[in-house]
Amino acid sequence: MLILAFALLLRVSPPAPAGSTGGTYLYRAALLQAAPGKLLEVVDFYKAGWPGVKGSGDEPPIAMRHSQGDRWDLLLLFPMGSVESYFSPERVRSRGKAAEAAGADRDRLAADLAWQEDVFVLGPPLESVRRQLGEAGFFHVEMFDSLPGRQRDLYREREMENAYSRAIGQPENLIFTREAGAHWDIFTVGAFRDLKHYAGSSDVPEAKQDEAARAAGFDSPKAIGPYLRTLIALHHDTLAVAVK
Repeated sequence: MLILAFALLLRVSPPAPAGSTGGTYLYRAALLQAAPGKLLEVVDFYKAGWPGVKGSGDEPPIAMRHSQGDRWDLLLLFPMGSVESYFSPERVRSRGKAAEAAGADRDRLAADLAWQEDVFVLGPPLESVRRQLGEAGFFHVEMFDSLPGRQRDLYREREMENAYSRAIGQPENLIFTREAGAHWDIFTVGAFRDLKHYAGSSDVPEAKQDEAARAAGFDSPKAIGPYLRTLIALHHDTLAVAVK
C-alpha cells in the first residue's frame, strides 16, 4: 500500500525536465524549524544518527544548518534510492522495527520541532552528493516555484548557470527536481569551502565573466538574474553551514 500511495503521488507531479542530465536518485528533503530554544537538541539528534534511522538499513541523512535566509533551521536530505527499493517489504519491516526501538527519541524530537516541510526529489547519485556536500563548509540553497509550464526552462537555466560557474572556476550547483510533496519545483545547492570561496566569483575578470556567460547561453553576466526571474513565481535563498 505504501508504494502504491507514493506512486499515485508521483503521477500528479509535473513531468521531469526533458534532456535532464541530473538525477534519478530519490531523496526526501526535510526542512525543519526547531521549537524555541530547541535547535541544539534537534542538532544533537542528527549527530546521534537521527531517531529511527539507526538499525533501519537506510542511509543516514545529510544535513546543513541555516545561517541567513529562509525560515528553516535545518535541511536534511534522506537518501531513498528509488520508490521500489525504499518500500520493499524487507526495508519496510526493518524500518518499522528501528522506529519502534527509537520511539522515545522520536517523541522527544517531535516535541522539539515547530514546523516541518517535506519534498521528495530526484537528484544526482548519492556518492556524488555526499562527496560534494561533505567537502564543503558553506552552502547556498535556492528553492524555486516555476511559472506554469516553465519547469523545463527553469531546469535548463540551472544547467546554464552551472556551465557559467564551471567556466569561471566556481563550483556547480547540485540540482534536485520535485517528484512529490511540497510545492518547490526545483531546488539547488551550491557547496563551497567557506564564505570567501562563495564570494570568489567577484574576483574573476569581467572579460572572463562575459565570455563565460555568453558561452553558457546568456547575453551577459548581468542578464543571468533577470532571465531567471522570467521563469519563476517564487524564489527563496538561504545561506547555510555544515553541521559539525
